[in-house]
Amino acid sequence: MTARSLDQVDAQALLERVAAEVARRFDTGRSVLPSAGAPARVGPPFCAVCPVPGQCVARCPEPAASLRDAGADRLGGAPGVGPLEAKIAAMIDHTLLKPEATKDEVALLCAEAAKYGFASVCVNPFWVPYCAELLRGHAPAVCTVVGFPLGATNAAIKAEEARLAVAQGATEVDMVLNVGALRSGMLDVVERDIAAVRQAIPGVVLKVILETALLDDKQKIAACEASVRAGADFVKTSTGFASGGATAGDVALMRRVVGEEVGVKASGGVRTKADATTLMRAGANRIGASAGVKILQEVPGLAGGVKKAERPAAGGSY
Repeated sequence: MTARSLDQVDAQALLERVAAEVARRFDTGRSVLPSAGAPARVGPPFCAVCPVPGQCVARCPEPAASLRDAGADRLGGAPGVGPLEAKIAAMIDHTLLKPEATKDEVALLCAEAAKYGFASVCVNPFWVPYCAELLRGHAPAVCTVVGFPLGATNAAIKAEEARLAVAQGATEVDMVLNVGALRSGMLDVVERDIAAVRQAIPGVVLKVILETALLDDKQKIAACEASVRAGADFVKTSTGFASGGATAGDVALMRRVVGEEVGVKASGGVRTKADATTLMRAGANRIGASAGVKILQEVPGLAGGVKKAERPAAGGSY
């Protein structure tokens, strides 16, 4: 190849070729320039359609990590991106809802939440006072469940259950809507059910569990719309006790229906960082998972640095 001086190089053409090649290799970035007659490759997961440009490190950690592994020692980002591990941790409701959970397991859950900065611990109502005691002075919220896991409880009972939980220290409530009524087309019953709990705990974060595995898309849309009208703060995919859990398709559908003013929580079967980031990309801004520590262990740069928290000293009457 004959060497050329810089004044013979078409800088703009060279820049375009480099940008196209980077996009082609990483299957992301700007839309790839089409080859002869081929359409431009634009659309998810290409950055040309990303709604939050400049937040690649938090929103698409795998491609960002591949750039680092290829030799980049600095990655740019828009203001507010923050450390990736903190972003992920702050979106996780660290969850323990199995009926056989022991006091020691609940204590460890709280210790992990405090250590790693999870959004909340999510526990059954009996453990709310104990968690509130252990987490006093720490950032994680205390979340509990209402009408769980079937959603078939009378609305007045759900409202009272929520009211008692808040009185005992819960600051977030995840309620299961009336799934049977929803599948029966009784949308007024579904909305009143949610509204009863909302009115019982004003000012407290309320998440409505749809149990998406049991619904078709029309029912999921109707449930989201009823939740918004009734004043819910989040819609949530699953209890984790049905036949299926969170899917990216369901999360994306729920996000389209509720818009940006209401949160979307993905739960059920979220066991790895890949699971979590896929759901986050689809539109989830809260993740319900019992594997929160494992997820953080998989964040690039943290492996080996995230270890199990020690159980706190026994105390209290629970």
